[in-house]
Amino acid sequence: MIAEIRRANRDTRAQYALMMLFGGLCILAAFAPLGETIRIATVGTLFGFTAGLWVSHLLQVLRRAVDERATATQVRA
Repeated sequence: MIAEIRRANRDTRAQYALMMLFGGLCILAAFAPLGETIRIATVGTLFGFTAGLWVSHLLQVLRRAVDERATATQVRA
């Protein structure tokens, strides 16, 4: 898996790093000795960032695949 990440482009590596960062902070915040309301808000916000990055990454990968397929189709025609 490390080799695949190293082969990925810079955008993908940045997205993975941010997902790991916000996911880790989300887990830390879940066990932090904070008030319940603050902890819930913090975990929800950090999870939202993590999920948003994940969806953004999936859309980027899908768009790249569609563009590559369209290019391959034009070359064959």
